[in-house]
Amino acid sequence: MKKFYFRFWPYIREYKLFFTIAILATSLTGACTAWGAYLIKPALDEIFIKKDSHMLIILPLFVILAYSGKGIGILVQTYFMNYIGLDIVRRVRNRMLEKMLEMEINFFNSMRNGELIARITNDIGLIRASVSNYFAQAAQEIFTVVGLIGVVIYQSPKLAFIGLIIMPLASYPLSRIIKKIKKIAKENQEKNSDITAKLSEIFNNIEIIKANNGEKIEAKNFALQNEIFFKLGLKSAFWGQLNTPIMEFLGALAIGLIIYLGGREVISGNLSAGEFFSFITALFMMYTPIKRLVNMVSSYQEASVASDRIFEILERTPLIKDGAKQLEELIEVLDIKQVGLKYGKHKALENVSMQLKINDIVAFVGKSGGGKSSLVNLLLRLYDCTSGEICINQQNIKDFTQYSIREQMAIVTQRIFIFHDSVLANVAYGSEIDEQRVQEALKKADALDFVEKLPQGIHTILDEFGSNLSGGQRQRIAIARAIYKNPRVLILDEATSALDSKTEESIKETISKIAKDKIVILIAHRPSTIELANKVFYFEDGKVIKK
Repeated sequence: MKKFYFRFWPYIREYKLFFTIAILATSLTGACTAWGAYLIKPALDEIFIKKDSHMLIILPLFVILAYSGKGIGILVQTYFMNYIGLDIVRRVRNRMLEKMLEMEINFFNSMRNGELIARITNDIGLIRASVSNYFAQAAQEIFTVVGLIGVVIYQSPKLAFIGLIIMPLASYPLSRIIKKIKKIAKENQEKNSDITAKLSEIFNNIEIIKANNGEKIEAKNFALQNEIFFKLGLKSAFWGQLNTPIMEFLGALAIGLIIYLGGREVISGNLSAGEFFSFITALFMMYTPIKRLVNMVSSYQEASVASDRIFEILERTPLIKDGAKQLEELIEVLDIKQVGLKYGKHKALENVSMQLKINDIVAFVGKSGGGKSSLVNLLLRLYDCTSGEICINQQNIKDFTQYSIREQMAIVTQRIFIFHDSVLANVAYGSEIDEQRVQEALKKADALDFVEKLPQGIHTILDEFGSNLSGGQRQRIAIARAIYKNPRVLILDEATSALDSKTEESIKETISKIAKDKIVILIAHRPSTIELANKVFYFEDGKVIKK
């Protein structure tokens, strides 16, 4: 628990005022609860036994005041603690995504999308109660228990000793239960991540699933995962509630013994009926907050596991280190010097050397897996080379910030990324929006005609993945995005593969026109596209075999 709060202390400490208000509210709640229990004594002794009419007027007012104070305390505490919890969750979610976006591409390749989504949504949601609500609730229950213990001891120290001595007996079985709950909580959260990942995979590949009649296979696989999740949930529910019968039994044991001994004290005249009922009421009322405290400790185990999973990401250092310099001058020359790249044990590139200069249109040609895209990934610093170096204007690429490098580069790949936003926002993505420039970029990409026919033109909202566009239309939007950026290095990775021959010719003309003062890299198989290049590099098994 200490480790958990140490991790979140930088967030928690910023809410000192709100925590102070909440703690004061909880102390009010605890005091009023204890006061309510104490008022049983004068109610019985003064009103029902001595028949004091004066107390008959005063005591109901005190009861109303006590329970009103308790209600106000709960309201204030609940509001401020929910504010703190929700705001911390919001901030941690933002930080989590920012941290993930700092990671290298290999991080995303090694983690399933659903796993990452689960950590941002489910795991962070689980810590909400622990960083705020449990803190104040625990304080409230402790204040309440302390107040009620005071009432119990005041009314009868002898009976208080008997009633309170039984509670510590529960500590051993409860500690064993809590350890078991933590283990199940970890398994439960991992399985939840598996389910989220599976759903993400299904929805992202729905076309392939339907085209291959895979609906039943996916439904069956998901059902198996869901069954395991169900059983883990059942185990978690069982162990989570096992403390209840233990507490009920020990509570009943204490109450039964107190009724017997207290009854003897009342009969012998050592204790008044009011004192005994005030005592027994306080003891009954004490059981509920103690039970809640035990349940909080059990529930905290899930938050503890979630915290480990969250900080596994937040404390991770990106493998690609940012350079200290901004690339302020325009790219003139790219020098690739004996570059090698490994993905694990697989060699993607080996001893690749070339020089690319401004106004070059360069073609990378070769079979899939030859290393063409790997070299492009190195230029964008999505990966770092494992041997050799890449220089921009005679300076190592690693000396510059990733942001400043990518500001001067744009890439269009076969896999088109369309965001659930307007055409305007999609084309200007990553840059300041200028409607006129967007229209010019769409025109150069041979996309303006079809865009103007959309319901709201460039303001039309595109569906997720651009599902309301054809493959060729999506590709032209992506080309327009690259043109809009006006990069110094333009990379087209099979960018015309989904276009008809007429549109391809139009795009080729555009490439020729915009190539001035740029380095254009074409990854292509079509001879017609390669014709644009003044330099051609042939890749095979990670090597440049012919120039």
